[in-house]
Amino acid sequence: MQIITPGMRLVPEAVLANDAALFRKIAETPSHTDRSLHRVVIVGGGAGGLELATRLGRKFGKRQISVTLVDRNRTHVWKPLLHEVASGTLNASTEAIEYIAHASRHHYRYRIGEVVGIDRAKRQAFVAPSFDDDGRQIIPPRVLGYDTLVMAVGSVCNDFDTPGALRNAIALDTVSQAARFNRRMINACLRANAQYEQLSPGQLHCVIVGAGATGVELAAELHKSMRQIASHNLDNINFDKLIRITIIEAEPRILPALPEHMARASAHLLRDLGVQIRCGIKVTEVTADGVRLGDKIFVAAELVVWSAGIKAPDFLKNLDGLETDRINRLIVDDTLRAKGDENVFAIGDCANCVLPGQDSPLPPRAQTAHQQADHVVKVIAARIKGQPVPAFRYRDYGSLVSLADYGAFGSLIGGLKIEGLLARLMYRSLHKLHLRAVHGSLKTALDTIAAILGRRTRPRVKLH
Repeated sequence: MQIITPGMRLVPEAVLANDAALFRKIAETPSHTDRSLHRVVIVGGGAGGLELATRLGRKFGKRQISVTLVDRNRTHVWKPLLHEVASGTLNASTEAIEYIAHASRHHYRYRIGEVVGIDRAKRQAFVAPSFDDDGRQIIPPRVLGYDTLVMAVGSVCNDFDTPGALRNAIALDTVSQAARFNRRMINACLRANAQYEQLSPGQLHCVIVGAGATGVELAAELHKSMRQIASHNLDNINFDKLIRITIIEAEPRILPALPEHMARASAHLLRDLGVQIRCGIKVTEVTADGVRLGDKIFVAAELVVWSAGIKAPDFLKNLDGLETDRINRLIVDDTLRAKGDENVFAIGDCANCVLPGQDSPLPPRAQTAHQQADHVVKVIAARIKGQPVPAFRYRDYGSLVSLADYGAFGSLIGGLKIEGLLARLMYRSLHKLHLRAVHGSLKTALDTIAAILGRRTRPRVKLH
């Protein structure tokens, strides 16, 4: 029997159930022809995983270690930009990094597939088979041996088992999900413009569940992009009057994890744009027609995005006995080593790292994954030399939020407040720093110039 997963991958049910017996019958796939090399397997090609693979490849090349990056996708798009892909202000195809080409340039190996389990005693990772959209197998199930395993699988949306959320709302965990929302948004505009009858309740309305950075930034991007779509001769309806965007947050204010002055400024700007903000109330159900708040309130909406809360992927709960927290994150010590196994490390959103003197885990931010990737390079160097593994030190450089072209706000080291053009430039620089880490300075500069020139010949918003 085969079942279709949300990512349109066809995966045998036995593999999804993490059937270790299936993999024990499979011979281990060599990671390198030189079996004396220290084998590093990185699971997950997000910001942290890709930067780690790139840095290890550059530092060691083909000497001393063999680096393998495993990811079920074939391309990488920086996750903090997915809300721009969803709104259509960013074309994912032009921003995507192709793992196969990137790996060959930076001296590591890329293996397509989804790791579904490990055998810690044998130091093996189990990779599920890959299938195309027609159900034909591309890559068979494989077993990869490792000396150091780094879990960098990031996080996924946490819908808290809210009835109807999985079926009727779209999360923004992957490029395919963001592109799916973008198509749904464009179709909603085209449908409304072409129909003769009066718009139904909730038509051209969008509800964003969760007012973290993703939800708040998405609201501003949608306000801009939906009006840009309407400007392309969709003149049968008054989009300024009929488009409605609502943000729903269970906490008392938006951006609950960021400084209060950023939340205040962002809320003021959004309200000026006509975005409705409902705080201090939970979504109890998502239907095909909208969302239910509490027992009595119903907000009609044609489009629903779920961005409330995160959790690590569910398979980490059963990762051969490694300890996890309530949202599936691997418990790691101050070296980023998983509790109970000296050969397994975790970085990024899937790691629960509480440093000495701190009361809570490090925040799930891109800067955290960036710093942890840099640290694990030092860890690998120490391991192959037989030296003690160094402790990780985290430095919080502050927070930034950008609301499309309408405004940007930030809080830097020492509580320094910034806003406007400076904040927007610093926000954009975060992506450039990521690109420089995975491409180098020259290619990043050339790609930036090409993007600026190409922007003059393309529509302001993606229309297909």
